[in-house]
Amino acid sequence: MAEITASMVKDLRELTGLGMMECKKALVEANGDLKAAEDALRIKSGAKAGKAASRIAAEGVVASFISADRKTGALVEVNCETDFVAKNDDFNNFAKEVAQAVAQQIPADVAALATMKLASGSAVEEARQGLVMKLGENTTVRRFVRFSTEGQLAAYLHGTKIGVLVDYTGGDEALGKDVAMHIAASKPVCVSKEQVPADLLAKEREIYTAQAAESGKPANIVEKMVEGRISKYLAEVTLLGQQFVKDPDMTVEKLLASKGARINAFQMFVVGEGIEKRSSDFAAEVAAAAKV
Repeated sequence: MAEITASMVKDLRELTGLGMMECKKALVEANGDLKAAEDALRIKSGAKAGKAASRIAAEGVVASFISADRKTGALVEVNCETDFVAKNDDFNNFAKEVAQAVAQQIPADVAALATMKLASGSAVEEARQGLVMKLGENTTVRRFVRFSTEGQLAAYLHGTKIGVLVDYTGGDEALGKDVAMHIAASKPVCVSKEQVPADLLAKEREIYTAQAAESGKPANIVEKMVEGRISKYLAEVTLLGQQFVKDPDMTVEKLLASKGARINAFQMFVVGEGIEKRSSDFAAEVAAAAKV
């Protein structure tokens, strides 16, 4: 049996980021072979990642990356189970590296992204599994968007929970940042009224028509009421129609016109948006555990 020294344990911890006892046990089982112990822990981390995958990961961060020339950029959402892990430096650095990989390597989807290399040298999936093992929580790369433009890009992160990427032409860098910040605050659905989904608009019209009909007013008045509500709705959900958050006296459309700029596209991610979070009765869980 090979002697397992403190130095060997330290080396394995640096390679894997795992706990001292776990590393020592792996070295013992590998008879002191550092590479074999590392491989065994990686295999084990993969198994643990699969086991953790059944747990809901609705916390996490949004990270962004924009190239130096502001022509290429990416926005990603990486999820975990608790806000505590979402604040971990290793978790946040992983998310930033993933955003960089998306921008620079053009993955077709999340599955393709998993095989791509991060700046640190590890594949995305390998690094993800390592985080699961180290932090003890399910970690997932949920979604990403990549922009490549002839114009320029701007990004804004509201903390780590809301992220916006904007593709625009004209204006300057400050304008792009202001518009991205506005989107994070006002959450428009799309750029202009022409882009509002037809089914969404039809549903709103149906609701407004039913509401106006209850007024008992003539049909022509009801029609005008509905059109008025639709116009107001379009102003509320479209970027161009919204009042600019830093100057409510003007719309975003007027702001852009004053700068000779236009918005080509934008994307906003909100952490956990659309994920069903599991609610639990803590007292009941404790009682159930006590019976085991």
